[in-house]
Amino acid sequence: MRLAIIPARGGSKRIPRKNIKLFGGKPMIAWSIEAAKQSGCFDRIIVSTDDSEIAEVAISYGAEVPFMRPPELSDDHTGTTKVVAHAVDWYNKNSSLNIASKVCCIYATAPFIDIKDLQYGLQTLESSDADYAFSVTSYAFPIQRAIRIKNNNRVEMLDASQFNTRSQDLEEVWHDAGQFYWGRAAAWLELKPVFTQSSVPIVLQRHRVQDIDTEEDWTRAELMYEALKQRNITA
Repeated sequence: MRLAIIPARGGSKRIPRKNIKLFGGKPMIAWSIEAAKQSGCFDRIIVSTDDSEIAEVAISYGAEVPFMRPPELSDDHTGTTKVVAHAVDWYNKNSSLNIASKVCCIYATAPFIDIKDLQYGLQTLESSDADYAFSVTSYAFPIQRAIRIKNNNRVEMLDASQFNTRSQDLEEVWHDAGQFYWGRAAAWLELKPVFTQSSVPIVLQRHRVQDIDTEEDWTRAELMYEALKQRNITA
């Protein structure tokens, strides 16, 4: 049994109601639900939320909300792994069908998610002995040459030893793309961390990745959406 779990808490503070705020003409969470449906990867698509309005929107787009997430898993400090583990545990205890084997956490704010990436992530997990397969992308600038702004409004390098190193000589570094995380059900239930050697990366192009946590992020995502839509029209 393959499950999609979409965490969608109602208490977003930096962008109020961002999980159901309209993006590209439909609620943000709809992009994730529709991609999960169209991918053909899942037997069930479950939204884990503590919010009745989010639940109604999710159901209207074809997801299930078979439980309301408990308050202790709905605060600002609870990690995604615990939320997914709760959903998998609930499913295994309440389903009359087979227990979950593969589980994909899909973020509710992933409007650029591609069904081919979801399919490839599943194939990669199944063909490996890894616990997880998740989306990553490369940093646009070498992080080894990053600087910090200090309290006195002066700057310093995080690693001054790299000042004279050419960018092309620095190791390429990657970061979480914030879209999806395929995992074996047992790994989620055991709360195994994702960013370890037990995971394999699914590499995405940077222009299809945008983390959405602030109003600036949202504006950038809208610009990216319009650019990608125009490219598809003219292609």
